[in-house]
Amino acid sequence: MIGRREIPVYLFTGFLDAGKTTFIQETLEDPQFNTGEKTLVLLCEEGERELDPSKFASQNVLIMTLDDEDELTPEYLKKLEKEIRFERVIVEYNGMWLLDNFYGALPENWTVYQEMSFADSKTFLTYNNNMRNLTVDKMKSPETIVFKNFDRSMDKMEFHKVVRVINRRCQIIYEYGPDDIEFDDIEDPLPYDIEADYIEIEDKNYAIWYTDMNEDEEKYFGKTMKIKGRTLLGGGLDDDEFVIGRHIMTCCVEDIQFGGLVAKYKDSQTLEHGGWAVMTAKVEKEFNHMYQSVGPVFHVINVEKVEAPEEDVATFY
Repeated sequence: MIGRREIPVYLFTGFLDAGKTTFIQETLEDPQFNTGEKTLVLLCEEGERELDPSKFASQNVLIMTLDDEDELTPEYLKKLEKEIRFERVIVEYNGMWLLDNFYGALPENWTVYQEMSFADSKTFLTYNNNMRNLTVDKMKSPETIVFKNFDRSMDKMEFHKVVRVINRRCQIIYEYGPDDIEFDDIEDPLPYDIEADYIEIEDKNYAIWYTDMNEDEEKYFGKTMKIKGRTLLGGGLDDDEFVIGRHIMTCCVEDIQFGGLVAKYKDSQTLEHGGWAVMTAKVEKEFNHMYQSVGPVFHVINVEKVEAPEEDVATFY
């Protein structure tokens, strides 16, 4: 049986005229990247600058434009793969389209190898103020974020804070001009002592803690923690399990999601579904059927029912 052919995808996101096309042009001109593989370039928006195929090995590169977001479906992408038989894909994504739609449209054998986001420093903060949901969308998953047209009179901390609220692990690059870049080296200490054996998470730090736990769970294994959250029962949980967590808002009401983890407690059924509790527990690394994988599971030492906090939705501010 012949295995399916994996298609690597290189995804470049950001708002219009942020520098995506320029970067793709330079990438295709680079002989270390463009070594003859048949490549599909999928343009989901048209900016002021167009790709110039005369400057790279255009015979192995096919450029296509996708004007309508509704066309972005697994069926359409599989049709392109069957007809063109390309070996990899470069995507310049539309800044006004949500990334979840793109990831939802990927065929199973298409894998994002690299995701980079680009922003024009002169307009980024305005975009963030006026279209915060789209800023969050483009900043939440890339490995690298490049701020183009940066000026040394600008305050890097303003940009750094916006990114780190959304994405704590990506690399941030400030580009002052051609071959003149600076890597962000601003430290982001956690608001609690991660080296301590016992860590108490204050209400105001829940969103930061939950994000960090999801991104780097290994450093929490073996720690004893105290947190406050809602207790949820049922929904496939065993009788000696509950989920403890909170609703978290990243940017606006529309993006509020519940963030919680499984806890093991022999008296779970005495807790109130949807009620609030303060829990002290040890974090263990183990398989849990709710995750369908190995992950952090709380082993409860003590849990007490409490009143809801004044602010029941956790934020990053």
